[in-house]
Amino acid sequence: MFKNVDTKELLERVKANDAKIIDCREIYEFEEGHIPGSINMPTSNFLKYINLINKDEHYYIICLTGSRSFMVARYLDAQGYKVSNISGGIITYPGEISTE
Repeated sequence: MFKNVDTKELLERVKANDAKIIDCREIYEFEEGHIPGSINMPTSNFLKYINLINKDEHYYIICLTGSRSFMVARYLDAQGYKVSNISGGIITYPGEISTE
């Protein structure tokens, strides 16, 4: 079972360079601002990108508020992936946000 992680814990992982982040918001949302180094894999087309995920690595799944990321994390967990859902989403993330 995956766990929910708050954005403060995610920020600690980012600062330690120990976070692989999948942002499951739509492309236009991702372009408006995202956590540097995160990978955009929109929920609406998620299965198109699933082959980019390695089952041996842990991923933090984020969206705007935590709803879409919860669904994606639940799906990936059921498929045997190591994931955590970021509760609160990017709107509560206290770290750097990039538009590049």
